[in-house]
Amino acid sequence: MVNITEMACYNKRQRQTGPEQVNDHIVAPLHSRVNGWSFPLHSFQLLTLLLYSYLAIVSFGIYIPLLPNEWRRVAYVVIGIVFVHHLITHLIAVTIDPADENILAKKNYDKPMPLFDRSKFKHVIQNQHCYLCEVDVGPKTKHCSTCNKCIADFDHHCNWLNNCVGSRNYWFFFNAVVSATVGILLLILMMLYVFIQYFVDPAQLRTSPQFESVRGNATWLVFLPLAPVETTAVAILALATLSVVLGSASFLLVGHLLAFHLYLLSKKMNTYEYMTQHRSKQHTIHQELNSETTSDQTCRTEPLQVTLYYYPPPPLSVFLLCITS
Repeated sequence: MVNITEMACYNKRQRQTGPEQVNDHIVAPLHSRVNGWSFPLHSFQLLTLLLYSYLAIVSFGIYIPLLPNEWRRVAYVVIGIVFVHHLITHLIAVTIDPADENILAKKNYDKPMPLFDRSKFKHVIQNQHCYLCEVDVGPKTKHCSTCNKCIADFDHHCNWLNNCVGSRNYWFFFNAVVSATVGILLLILMMLYVFIQYFVDPAQLRTSPQFESVRGNATWLVFLPLAPVETTAVAILALATLSVVLGSASFLLVGHLLAFHLYLLSKKMNTYEYMTQHRSKQHTIHQELNSETTSDQTCRTEPLQVTLYYYPPPPLSVFLLCITS
């Protein structure tokens, strides 16, 4: 069952990013997309910006001001640098046009993209020439049907950026993933500290001068020091719990994605090459299994023994790329 799911996932990925096949069920946009700000915006892109805004507000408006004096300034500086770094690299990765150099030289995105004629050409890109973009391209350039243009050193199409990731914006994408992983980890640790410290010694969370006016009651303050707002301890703890849950889920996904790209860098591969290699090996193994099953119907346990030699399944991050693209 897992193998069928993975194969379906890769088939879907191939339809969307592979330059070698154009699937009739996918309707490419009439014009090529410029970058991640080209309409329509993707829901995952908006979700990313909403999550970033939420974590920034609760961190700098609620939980950092509750830290003890000796940690508060450090948290403002360190977490602030990480958040700003992530925002800048994320926006740059979205804004950069990752197209092949010859596509950029034409600058002709207003012209409707021609339809691919299978009666004339077998592949979209043949002999490093794209018959849709009508230009010569680099050896690792792929034609993305979502963006409807050739992407230099194509890695993958990222719905979270609403843009393709290629050589022109890969390192900005990578830096955004690194800073997101580090930032979310710091936020989880900070909120866990606030949650635990409330039950151990809540006075350590009320060291800000503004708490002097409410020291004799159970009122808590947020959005210190500029715009103090009164609230309750229950609200702060409930919001901390929600934030830790969201942060933990995000850390699991983004951290796994970071680990996967570190693995790809160590192997000097990109996502597209990894998925193509995996798909090719799976196809070969299935052919061998079918051949062995046909030649020896009496050996019913043989397919189970052969599965021990399966190519390692793709990491969670690749599976997420498939189902979200």
